Amino acid sequence: MIDLEVEYNNRARVPEHPQIFARWVREAAHIRSQRQSEWALDIAYGSGERQRYDYLAAAGRSAGATLLFIHGGYWQSLGKSTFSQVAHGAGSHGIDVAIAGYTLCPDNTIAGIIKEIQMLIAHLAKRSSQPLVVAGHSAGGHLAAVMAACDWTVIAPDLGFDPVAAAVPISGVFDLEPLIPTSINAKLGLDAREAEAVSPLFMPAPRGKRVVCVVGGKESPEFLRQQRVFVDNWGQRGSAIRGVELEGADHFTVVDPLSDPDSDMTKAIVSLAVI
Repeated sequence: MIDLEVEYNNRARVPEHPQIFARWVREAAHIRSQRQSEWALDIAYGSGERQRYDYLAAAGRSAGATLLFIHGGYWQSLGKSTFSQVAHGAGSHGIDVAIAGYTLCPDNTIAGIIKEIQMLIAHLAKRSSQPLVVAGHSAGGHLAAVMAACDWTVIAPDLGFDPVAAAVPISGVFDLEPLIPTSINAKLGLDAREAEAVSPLFMPAPRGKRVVCVVGGKESPEFLRQQRVFVDNWGQRGSAIRGVELEGADHFTVVDPLSDPDSDMTKAIVSLAVI
């Protein structure tokens, strides 16, 4: 029998995660300082305290989509300021980057977080009149996949275009039902019906947009299974989706290549951003 608590407890699986988090904080502060003239911080997209985003307007911006990055933390921890460094990779190629903040559980629900990210995407699309590549890590990977599946003619009909050009879910959870019996659900409050409603595995597979899913090769069997099932499911239903397993990466280091302008992950996002 699979021990779901063990499979989804990424911090226990990576005991050095406090050092990784501390490194992220240092790197984020360094990038904000190094590229200070390009950053605008804590821009409101709603009235909530955490309905804010940071925006890097890349020097020498090239034509194309903006990158939106959504942080993880199982929808209940971390924040946008820890991930400024992920803007460095794509930003070095002339791509503007927004780093999302959102109201965390238990002060919110996952359905509520989805609505907040939809609000942010509509806001950004109106700001630039350009679509976005939506990337996210862990819980953010789940949210990136959800955004790709959305019917934007219903959510934001005034836009007149689909604001999500492509998605890059990194170490995402695509079927939330396995989280229900774990301690993770204490702050999420999911039941079977709610879990299915917010799981991208059961949402319409998008057509006409590319989806690249990334998972670390050292992640738990459940995370590897989640990606495999999701890619197969959406692919069979007509989505242009592919999966990438990043050799040697765990659940946390898998996101590090986004800060490297020369990484394969950054190059993939750059190619997706060329509209």
